[in-house]
Amino acid sequence: MNKVFLIGRLTRDPELRYTGNNTPVATFSLAVNRNFSNQQGEREADFINIVVWRKQAENVKNYLTQGSQVAIDGRIQTRSYDDNNGQKRYVTEVVADNVEFLGSKNSSNNSNTGTASNDAGPSPYDFGNAPEPKGTDVDSNPFADFGSSIEISDDELPF
Repeated sequence: MNKVFLIGRLTRDPELRYTGNNTPVATFSLAVNRNFSNQQGEREADFINIVVWRKQAENVKNYLTQGSQVAIDGRIQTRSYDDNNGQKRYVTEVVADNVEFLGSKNSSNNSNTGTASNDAGPSPYDFGNAPEPKGTDVDSNPFADFGSSIEISDDELPF
């Protein structure tokens, strides 16, 4: 079985290209924190190349930027090619079946689980100034203009 689940942040904006038969493909790198700290007490990360195909590739390009947090569900793929010098090169990447958008870069500021102190300098996971994604105001009531309210008591339920 070849199945991968990752949660991390984009280290750069996704790149979107099209194959010869006009199939969209997006690539980006994902920073995934390790579950343990190194000897200096710092959390390290792995940087994993991700490939996304078709409509999902276009969605990734349109809605994600450097610093965006995502969950990836996919499989590991290895391939090889000959570079310009004739050397065989090997590539390992994750081909994403599903990409779930989890949050913006700014949402990480409130849930920092790192162990570095404030005077330790810039964080290695600071991905720049990613724009806030556009979306719905989650503080507003989505049913405010829906109509009049109704009252239901437990006495009226049939069970």
